[in-house]
Amino acid sequence: MIRSLQVMNEKRFALEFTVDSERILLREFLQAMGISKRTLTAVKYEGGKLLVNGAERSVRHILCRGDLVLVEFPPEEPSEGLVPEIGPLEILYEDDAILIINKPAGQGTIPSRDHPNGTVANYVAGKFATEKIPSTVHIVTRLDTDTSGLVCIAKNRHIHHLLSEQMRTVGFHRGYMAFVEGYIEQDAFVVEQPIGRKDGSIIERTVREDGQYARTDVRVLERFVRNEMQYTSVFLKLFTGRTHQIRVHMKWLGHPLIGDDLYGGSREILGRQALHCASIGFRHPLTGEPLMFTSELPLDLLQLRLK
Repeated sequence: MIRSLQVMNEKRFALEFTVDSERILLREFLQAMGISKRTLTAVKYEGGKLLVNGAERSVRHILCRGDLVLVEFPPEEPSEGLVPEIGPLEILYEDDAILIINKPAGQGTIPSRDHPNGTVANYVAGKFATEKIPSTVHIVTRLDTDTSGLVCIAKNRHIHHLLSEQMRTVGFHRGYMAFVEGYIEQDAFVVEQPIGRKDGSIIERTVREDGQYARTDVRVLERFVRNEMQYTSVFLKLFTGRTHQIRVHMKWLGHPLIGDDLYGGSREILGRQALHCASIGFRHPLTGEPLMFTSELPLDLLQLRLK
C-alpha cells in the first residue's frame, strides 16, 4: 500500500510504501504499485534511489511483510524553452500530486513558437518555482487555445504516467459542452470514426480510414433557433484523445461547432469555437479515491442561447 508522497527537497519527490506481502522482489512490488519500467530505469540512472528500511537496495532485493520502501525520484528540471511566469491561475483543486486549473478561452495550454508566453504551463512553472515545488509541468489534459474549461496537471512524471494509464484504459472521464450548427435529430449516439492528419496541412485533422481509432459519445441537451438559424447544444464524452477530436467528429456529422472556422463553423455569433471542458473525473493516482471536477459554462457560451 502507499503510505505517503513526500517532498524530499526543492528538486525531488519520493513515495513511501508499506509492504503487505511476504517474500516478493522489490522490482515486482514496485511494478504492482504502478511504477513503470521506464520510471525504474530513470531512478537507477538519473539520480534516484530505492531504499528499504533506510538502506539502498537494488530491484532484486527480496522484501518481507512490514518493510518500508522509499522511492526517491530523480530530480526534475523545467523544460527548456518554458519560461516561468507569474500570472493568474484559477485553481479548483491542488494536493501534492495533482493540480486542476480552470482555463479561460484564448489562453494556450503550452507555449508554441508563435506564442511562447502567457500559457497555463508558463504560469504553473512560475507557481512551482515560487513555491519550490520540485517538478516540471506535466500537462495531463490539454485544451486548444480557444477551448475553455478544466485542465489536469501532474506534479511528477510518475503521477503523469499513472493518470495516462487511466486515460488509456478508459478510466478517465472527460466531458465537454458544445454548441453546434444545425438541428441534431438523435437524442444520443456514438461517433466512432478514425482521425488522421489532413493531407497538405500541419494543423487540420480529418476523418480518414487510415487514421487512429477515435470515439465520442454525443448527447443532445437542447435545440434552439436564433435569427432563423437552427443550433443544438450537446454534451460530449471522450473515450479517446485525438487532436481536435470533437471538432473533427462534429464536422464529419455535418454539425460544426459555432465559431470553429477551421472546421466549417461560422464566426458570425461567436469569435471562437463553442467548446468547454465541463467535467473531468478519475481515481486519485495515489489513494484511489474517486474525484470529479466540474466547470460552469463561461459567459460567452451562456449568452449564445440568450441573445
